Amino acid sequence: MLVELAIGDAYGAGFEYAHPRFVASHNTLRGYVQHPSHQSIAPGAYTDDTQMTLAIAEALADGLEWTPPVLADKFVEVFKRDQRQGYAGAFYLFLCDVGSGAEFLRRIKPDSDKSGAAMRAAPIGLLPTVPDVLQHTLVQARITHDTPDGIAAAQAAALAVHYCHFQLGPVADAGTWIAGQLSNSLWSQPWQGKVGSKGWMSTQAALTALTAHTSMSAILQACVAFTGDVDTVATIALAAASRSPEVTQDLPEVLVRDLENGTYGRDYLAALDARLPL
Repeated sequence: MLVELAIGDAYGAGFEYAHPRFVASHNTLRGYVQHPSHQSIAPGAYTDDTQMTLAIAEALADGLEWTPPVLADKFVEVFKRDQRQGYAGAFYLFLCDVGSGAEFLRRIKPDSDKSGAAMRAAPIGLLPTVPDVLQHTLVQARITHDTPDGIAAAQAAALAVHYCHFQLGPVADAGTWIAGQLSNSLWSQPWQGKVGSKGWMSTQAALTALTAHTSMSAILQACVAFTGDVDTVATIALAAASRSPEVTQDLPEVLVRDLENGTYGRDYLAALDARLPL
């Protein structure tokens, strides 16, 4: 799952908020592309979506206490060891400035309704019960996105993984099931058009791509074709799709091969994936 979501993140990063003509011309899955204006992110490099997911995944794999101080420490640790671009400007500077999880919690203003809590929630979906998933997602979301929409988007993203991993029904019905779990019909409604920065937008678009296609390659292309915040859409959708036997696992080899593979790259992701609770 971690390799696949990182591929979605890295591929989508080349198209994030790019002009629709650029997206239409280059969204071919023939390889990673250089973003027309974000030159600091190299083709094949993942962004904050994957890096923050690593913090969540490591906390789960290591059996750490699931509390805001412990998770905030992980957010800071994972950023400091591998500082990279891709974060929202203000949050990037915030992470550069804080020195510990305790300082993170003292200084953060957790009032965002954007996609940060949703983009990192995927590993939580592997937990064994819906109440486990909802509670763990709530705790991590409240650290930075303690708003109704921020929390709901994160819970919907984690539930998508849970639904696919435990094969709770046809993938095409995932949005309907999530809508029932969260008592909100939004998650069963198809997304159309450009994806904005709000968390519910990225998650709704990801569910739309996930439920409308039966292969990883088709899901990835559909995520990017929306335009807008497509790296987050692809991260959420591919995480869930990777856990379903209904979905053909056909991501092009070039995207697997050319995903960054430094200290915390492809091989590290695969090894950590094997340690997650399954």
